[in-house]
Amino acid sequence: MPIANGGWILSETAPKIDGSYEYNRKAALLAEEIGLDFIMSMAKFRGYGGVTQHWNTSLDSLVLMSALAAQTSRVKVWTTFHTMLQNPAVAAKMIATLDQVSHGRAGLNVVPGSYKGEFEQMGAWPEGMGHDERYDLATEWLRAVKALWSEPSVTMKGKYFHLDDCESYPKPIQKPRPFIVAAGMSERGMRFSVEETDAIFIGGRDDAEMRAVSLKAKSMAKAAGRRLRTYAMQILIIEETDEAAQALVEHIRQGFDEQAFYGMMRSYGMIDAEIGKENAMTSRARSGFMAPFTAGSPATVCEQISAKIENADLDGLMLIFPDYEGGLRKLSQSVLPALRARFSG
Repeated sequence: MPIANGGWILSETAPKIDGSYEYNRKAALLAEEIGLDFIMSMAKFRGYGGVTQHWNTSLDSLVLMSALAAQTSRVKVWTTFHTMLQNPAVAAKMIATLDQVSHGRAGLNVVPGSYKGEFEQMGAWPEGMGHDERYDLATEWLRAVKALWSEPSVTMKGKYFHLDDCESYPKPIQKPRPFIVAAGMSERGMRFSVEETDAIFIGGRDDAEMRAVSLKAKSMAKAAGRRLRTYAMQILIIEETDEAAQALVEHIRQGFDEQAFYGMMRSYGMIDAEIGKENAMTSRARSGFMAPFTAGSPATVCEQISAKIENADLDGLMLIFPDYEGGLRKLSQSVLPALRARFSG
């Protein structure tokens, strides 16, 4: 969901996305109308600045998804929680409420925290807590949430959270519980998803790397006696011809907001001397696109999406658009029918 201004493109020349409720409401209703499976919003608390003031304005994830749940009737609604910011007992009740508002369509995206600059502003970045420890905290947090969803009372004395005869009602409508997804391709991050979630968002610098990550995650899950779905993010640029789509890509690249990009790097806690350590997302963002993109005619986009799903052994894609209304309508009219025919079996 385009909950923050600028969407997922760092460019002055990209179509304008204001991140408003009305923009998101229209996108959600279109997603439902054309039969997409889910809508999901990130949780963001500080933007990247630059000429475009990228992501400086963003809606609250849970409040937005609750409002959109009341506006829709079929599409699943997934919200995001940062485990370092919310007490698990508070989060458990919030998500159970969203499940009731949505009549059993709520989902949870769990983020252990990776945006140092974003969290420091509110005194919520624990100095000295390393990458793996943040996943240890997230594991304890999520196990507490799951217990509160299913048990009459929970007493837990963990390293990070203490619950004492803690009750949480109402329980979620969904059985056994709402769908849980996370992202993270480090060894510890992947193990967290394998052990605690239903799906993982993965990435890679190319389809071959993405396939390797997908197969590794599924292999780890199988060894643990669990099933783990793999999803990837994909920006779709659909035009009448390949040439027109590539022209739009180049137009967007020409407006690359370099200052916003450096704001992103600072948010991740990467100073200029450390840029060589950047991940696939920040590396890709140097072109203006913050996620992998597919650009072309409807036939080209359909073929590339199909190949990505099949070659990387993905269970689905989370779709992003430079312009959501136009992009969703083009997807529905000229790409989805062919995709559904291809994967209907």
